[in-house]
Amino acid sequence: MLTGTTTPGDQPRRRTAAPLATETLSLADAAHELPSFAEQFVSSPRGAQLARRLAVRRMDEWGYPPASDASCTVALVVGELAANAVRHGRVPGRDFGLRLTLDAAARLVRIEVADAASAKRPPMAPPSSFPDGESGRGLLLVDVLSVRWGSAPRLPVGKTVWAEVPIGAPTHL
Repeated sequence: MLTGTTTPGDQPRRRTAAPLATETLSLADAAHELPSFAEQFVSSPRGAQLARRLAVRRMDEWGYPPASDASCTVALVVGELAANAVRHGRVPGRDFGLRLTLDAAARLVRIEVADAASAKRPPMAPPSSFPDGESGRGLLLVDVLSVRWGSAPRLPVGKTVWAEVPIGAPTHL
């Protein structure tokens, strides 16, 4: 579980590079017109924790309070994908990136987590049964909570794992 406090050294790194994904999907096609949020984080458990916290903050700014179903679902998916990027996609000296895009008309939030490990791709589908260990269920949660998810290569190196999460109407603006 990714919990704890944020310290001054845990600040996100601003994105200055190209978009996280080179693929184009329905929600990504309109990303330049839709509200979005993108940051880079240190590839560490604290970086994953900060990504989740900032996702909750952004959802609140978009009208979905931290205790809302939409915000909690986005936080859980961001937490799982960021933790996977840190655990399985970490390349020493390289950060991971997070992008959230709100499509209010479609009632979806697209979550993209990019890391530098090209060779380590997630499975095409989540495991069919729960493993006995303490880990291994993250993609099952992502599969259940999203309308679709997948991964794409990222140029020049790495991959982007993405998920599209359904949300309701905002509760405040």
